[in-house]
Amino acid sequence: MKLEIERTPLRDLVIVTPQCFRDQRGFFVEVYRRDVFREAGLPDSFVQLNHSRSAKHVLRGLHFQWDPPMGKLMRVTQGTAFLVAVDVRTGSPTLGRWHGVELSAESKRQVWAPAGFGRGFLALSDAVEVEYLCTATYNAAGESGVLWSDPAIGIEWPEASPILSDKDRDAGTLSAWLKRPESAKLHW
Repeated sequence: MKLEIERTPLRDLVIVTPQCFRDQRGFFVEVYRRDVFREAGLPDSFVQLNHSRSAKHVLRGLHFQWDPPMGKLMRVTQGTAFLVAVDVRTGSPTLGRWHGVELSAESKRQVWAPAGFGRGFLALSDAVEVEYLCTATYNAAGESGVLWSDPAIGIEWPEASPILSDKDRDAGTLSAWLKRPESAKLHW
């Protein structure tokens, strides 16, 4: 397995492109392989796999978990989505900065966002499926989020009026998160 690692302007946030073998029958990809990820300096142990499906214009996020801290390797398995990660780590030189990338099932590219990044995506095609390999198990009592449209972050989403859950519509700002004592658990 060969991996292409693309660094982003946000330290520790990377785009991962695994080698894809295509022929007239279709394709084959090793999405994750422990030894290759370890050699590339990426996490080599995941404990949970999540899969979501969203209709066009649905925005999910920006979500993160502090107890236990959770990193996510995200990939689109159907359709096209705009994936975003925001640095919410206290003390980080890139705190409050975001990076977005359009991913598709066809591209096979993945986003690795370690613990301390709020993550979200906007469905750009009629149906989008996203898988998340997670480094920690889900804990509803240890999760939070940041408002997708927080002007202090200034994410340039490709959709101005997305479809949102009540939870995402009512999320707090980054400033409000940083005032919470739990924010100290996600530090740089």
